[in-house]
Parts: sequence; structure tokens; C-alpha cells
Amino acid sequence: MSTIFELYEQCRKEHRQEYIDVYGARAEERISDLSGAKGYLYRKLRDMVRFYVEPGKRVLAVNADAGQYLAWTEPSYGVGVETAPKLVEEARRAHPEFTFHTCAPEEFEATEQFDYILILDAVNNMFDVQTALERLQGACHPGTRLIITWYNFFWKPFLRFAERRGMKRPSTPQNWLSKAHIEQLVTLAGFEPTAHTRKILAPYKVPILSELVNNYIAGLPVINHLCLMNIMVARPVPAVDRGEFGVSVIVPCKDEADNIEAAVLRTPEMGSHTELIFCDDKSTDGTPDVVRRMQKEHPDRDIKLVDGPGISKAENVWTGFNAATQDMVMILDGDLTVPPEDLPKFYNAMASGKGEFINGTRSVYPMRDDAMRLANIFGNKAFSLLFSYILSQSVTDTLCGTKVLWREDWLRLKELLGSWGIDDRWGDYELIFGAARLGLKHQDLPVRYMERVNGETKMTGRLKNAMIMLRMCLAAYRKFK
Repeated sequence: MSTIFELYEQCRKEHRQEYIDVYGARAEERISDLSGAKGYLYRKLRDMVRFYVEPGKRVLAVNADAGQYLAWTEPSYGVGVETAPKLVEEARRAHPEFTFHTCAPEEFEATEQFDYILILDAVNNMFDVQTALERLQGACHPGTRLIITWYNFFWKPFLRFAERRGMKRPSTPQNWLSKAHIEQLVTLAGFEPTAHTRKILAPYKVPILSELVNNYIAGLPVINHLCLMNIMVARPVPAVDRGEFGVSVIVPCKDEADNIEAAVLRTPEMGSHTELIFCDDKSTDGTPDVVRRMQKEHPDRDIKLVDGPGISKAENVWTGFNAATQDMVMILDGDLTVPPEDLPKFYNAMASGKGEFINGTRSVYPMRDDAMRLANIFGNKAFSLLFSYILSQSVTDTLCGTKVLWREDWLRLKELLGSWGIDDRWGDYELIFGAARLGLKHQDLPVRYMERVNGETKMTGRLKNAMIMLRMCLAAYRKFK
């Protein structure tokens, strides 16, 4: 009598052989399947993947098919793992610049680390998804991102019909997994989801109509649950103790002379070292002189003064980020409406690995009467809800100035500046969009928002600003949905 283990092994071997037979049978036709009318779906999938994967990185593709997934990402170094030997042969012939191994995902042994791991159209036909994911831990460093795509169960009868009509290549029996299933499997394997969205409502090309449906209709609420493809980004769960880090506190200021001394005295020392970088944006009230006086009066503090371009707050902040030398960069607005005493909370959230992009939110604690106008409060809440939908993650306050990220992630994010089709005069949206596109773990951190004590607010022209934010939403919708 066979043992349970023997039956399990037999089942696993039968599954692998069926995979080899089914996908290997049409390996020579695979490249042609990816072009022409049949290739429309794959071109849309390519666009999904390239949105999240930076070119020039180290990429591993699990169930690499004919090598197209690696080619899409333009890696500096690419490795593919594929179960079917004939597909490996085709991949090596079509893409000799990459390395391919014949191996089932559940048996993969990682010997090197990668920046991105692609699991595209693969979890649907894996024998043991959790084991395959666990095997990938050895291929990860703390910044690695998993990119996972899978089919929506709603499409099961349509895909079977497409197979029978020759519109889709034959497949093995599929794992029909929900978002909740994938989240559970990812979590059990030691990863943490950072982003999820649904794409492609029209998988076959109908001139004009398909693009209209996929680009503008597929992302709408409720309707997006009918999309064919899911895509999830996940990261390895970070270690609890990550040591001490240096901090660069960026203080954008324009005519904030009366707040500079308070910023110096009230900003705590954090981590292994704290530098204060005041970015003066062509002030006319003597702000730079006060900063220079603080440098003389507090030689024990690392205080720097940089000149902003006088264009916008965003450009001023980027000047400070580029001057930063420490591991972590924080924004502390020069009006000090977010208390500097709250900054250690942001440091701890980053240093403990709870988040990689920490966004302050003023929507949790009650505000004093003069802190924010009522119209601004309602407008901010409305746009926060809209952005939460667009980014598929909770964003409760888009315009709180206090935001924190790793300097190394800023160096990646700055390459995306200006790519959203709209000029962001504040910089908040560039950071939020960029962090989402890089798959950074977003966390909202509640802060107390106080009324300004000195100086006057720079947030004037509420109707004009609302229109700018609305255009930001439309730009983000086109990119993410």
C-alpha cells in the first residue's frame, strides 16, 4: 500500500509531466503566439509589468516561458527558471543574453539575489504555490520585489472557450486563486503585499474599442473586479532589528525667519546622526541669515543651508533631497504646523521595517480651529479617498508635508519625476505616485496638526489648487488604472 508521501510524490510528478507535455508541445510556436492578433493580451501584460519594474536591474523570472518576460524588463542580468525543457530551448535560442534553468518552481534553489522576481501567469499552474514562494526567499535582499500576476476566476469559462477555438494556447488544470488566497500564500511564505490592482477587460484587439475599454473603463469601481488579470507587488518581510540609521531632515522654507530657531531647537537627534538641511527658496525676510546664525550658535548640530531655485516647493524639496547624505530623508515643513517632536515616530516606523514610505496624516486627530480651513479639510478628504481608490491602498492625507523614505529609494524615485503628465508644484504627488510605482510599503502615520504661529500660509488659491489636484488624479488614473 502506498504511503501518503508516496501518493503526494506521484501526484507531483504527474503534474510536472503534464506541464511538460502540454506546454512543451507548442514550444516552437510560442514566439509567434506573442505577436500579431494573439499578442495583444501579452502586450498589455508587458505594459503592466514594465510599469512596476525598473530597467537595468537584476531580474529572475519563475516559469519563464520562452524568455519574453525577462526581455520585457530590459534587465542588466536576467535568469529564467522554466519547467518544460523545450521552452527552455526556445528561450535560450531567442534570448541568448539571459541564463535559463530547467527546474520546477517548487524545486528551485537560489544561489544569488535579485532586485525583481517575476511570477507571471505562473501561480495558476504551480503544483505547490506556497513552497515555490518559500524557495524564493534565498533569492531576495531587503529591497527585492515580487511581481505576481494571475487570472480572475470569473474568466474561467471564457478562457476554456478560447482554448477550444484556438484563440489561446492549451493549459494544464489551473489554480483559480482569489486576491485573498494570494495574500495568504504570500504572507505564509514570508512576504508582505505592498500593492495590488486589476487590469485588462478586453483581452483581444478590437481597433479603438479595446484601448478605450482597457485604459478608461476597466479601472472604474466595481467594473475593475471583472478584469482578467490581477497584479500584486510584494516584499520580503523585514527583520525587526535593522540597527541605527542616519537621518537627513529637509526643511523647505520661504520667508520663515521666525520659525528657523524653533526648528533647530525642537528637532530631536535621531538614529546614528541627524543633519538639518534648510532649503531657502529665495526668501526676502532674512531666513538665510537666521540659518547661518543657528550654525554659529549650535556648532554641535549638523546644520546645512542650501539655495532653492525659487520655482516651487517641489523643486525646493528636491534640492534638499539631492543635498542629503544620510540613510533616511524626512520633510519637515518650515511652518512647523507638524511638530518636529513627532519626527522620531517616523524614524521608528522606517527603522523597524514597518514601512518604506511613511506619509503623515492629519485626518486622525482633531485639529485646533485655526489649523486648517473647513473647505481645505473636506477637499483633502475627498482627494484622499480618490487617491486611495486609484492607488489601491489607503492614503488618508495627500498634502501633509511630512513624508519619509530611504535616500536610496529617492535616488530611484527621482528618475520618475515629471513622468505623470502634470506639473506637481508641491511634490507630494510625485512622492506618493513614485513610491507606489516602485512598490514601496506605504504607511500613514497620524500627526497633530497645529495652527501656524509665525508667518503666513503659502497654500492660497484654493479653487486653482483643487483643479491642479483633480488633474493629478486624472493623470494617476491613466497610469495606475
